[in-house]
Amino acid sequence: MHIGLTGGIGSGKSTVAAMLVHRGAALVDTDAIAHRLTGPGGGAMPALVAAFGPAVATPDGALDRGRMRQLAFTDAASRKRLEAVLHPMIGAEAMRAAAAAAADAAAVVFDVPLLTESSAWRQRVQRVLVVDCSEATQVERVRARPGWTVDSARQAIAAQSPRAARRAMADAVIVNDDIDLAALEAEVDALWGLWNNRR
Repeated sequence: MHIGLTGGIGSGKSTVAAMLVHRGAALVDTDAIAHRLTGPGGGAMPALVAAFGPAVATPDGALDRGRMRQLAFTDAASRKRLEAVLHPMIGAEAMRAAAAAAADAAAVVFDVPLLTESSAWRQRVQRVLVVDCSEATQVERVRARPGWTVDSARQAIAAQSPRAARRAMADAVIVNDDIDLAALEAEVDALWGLWNNRR
C-alpha cells in the first residue's frame, strides 16, 4: 500500500512517520529528497539558478534556503516557479525510492508536506493520512526551530493549504494537539492495524 502522509508545518508529521516506520513501513521523505536535489551539486541547482539567478546559490553551490524561503513565501509567482522546477524531480526520485523499498516493506509511506496542493501525489497513493493541529500549536513548534521567527512561521502556514482543505481530502486524520507520545502511538497503532486488515 502507498500511504500519503501530510500535514501543516509543525503538525508532527515526522513523529508520526517514525512511528509508522517502527511498524514496518518504508519511508520516502520528500523533504529529504528536496534537500539532496538542492544541496551542493544537487540535480536541481542548475535549473534553480537559471530560474532565479545566481543569488539563490550559496558559495558552495547549494540553495540559499533562507533567501528562497523568503522569496517563495512572499511572492506567489516565485513559489510556482520553484515548484515547477522541484516537484517533477522530487516525484520521480520518490517513486524510484518506493519501487526499491516495496519488496521489503508492509507499506510505503510518502511524507509529502504539499500533498494537498498536488493532484499528482493524490494519484500516487491509495490512502491519505493527515496529521493536524491548531495554528497556535504550529506557530509555537516552528518558532522553536533554528532560523525561524513567529512571523516566518505564520508566513509558512499561510503559504500552505488551509487545514480544512487537508482534512477534506484525508482518509484518516490524527489530531496532534495536547496529546502525549503514548496517546499518539495508540492512534497510529489503531490506524496501522485497520489499514493492514489486522483489525
